[in-house]
Parts: sequence; C-alpha cells; structure tokens
Amino acid sequence: MEIVKPNTRPVRLFFFWSGVIATLAYRIIIVLNFYSPLWVKISWYIGTIGFIIYFWHRYNVQKKRSELVLDYKLIDAVEKNQYEGPRQKEALKYIVKTSLTSRSRWNSAFICLLSILALIVGLVMDVIQILD
Repeated sequence: MEIVKPNTRPVRLFFFWSGVIATLAYRIIIVLNFYSPLWVKISWYIGTIGFIIYFWHRYNVQKKRSELVLDYKLIDAVEKNQYEGPRQKEALKYIVKTSLTSRSRWNSAFICLLSILALIVGLVMDVIQILD
C-alpha cells in the first residue's frame, strides 16, 4: 500500500483558485448579459472549465480519503487506540466513518461530469452557430 502524500501548496492553490474563479465567472454572467454576449460566452466557458478542474480534483481527494480508511483499516484502529477522552475518540471515529459514507464524492463526480457534458454541448452549439 502506498502512502498518499498531499499535493504541493501551489497545486492546492491552483485547484482552490480554479473553483473560486469558476464560481465568480458563473455569477458575473447576469451582469455581463447586459453588456456583451461574447463576454457571457467567455465567462461561461471559464466557469465550466474551472468547475471541471475543481470538482474532478475534489472527487479524487475524497476517493483517496475513503481508500485510505479502507486500506489501513482506520475504523478498527480508532476503536482500539486510547484517547484523552470518549469525545475525542467519537470525533475521530466520526471523521473516519463519514469519509466512507459521505456522498460528497459522488456529488463532485456528478458536477464534474455534467460540466464536461455542458462544455461539449456548448462547443457543439458554438461550432454550429459559426458554421451557419
């Protein structure tokens, strides 16, 4: 079993800012709609690509966490170790267990896949519009 190391700080910042920029790009569309259809399209593409990058990353992080819990039998380890008190043990057990049962990984995968589909549809529609 291979230990998963966190990404470097610049890589983590890249994914963080991809999500922030994507969110801002989508939110500003309502304002851009008053000024220029071209800027709306640019903003939409930036937002969609940013969401693909961000949610693909989130899916992978969540998947790695749940794999670590299973591979290293972390739930059993939490049960067997000693802690400063029952609350500390329960808190850690909650974190470990919910990394397996949380649906956030599937939410991230769903958003990523829908963003990819939206990007493909948007590109096809724009190509058709250019060719007309």
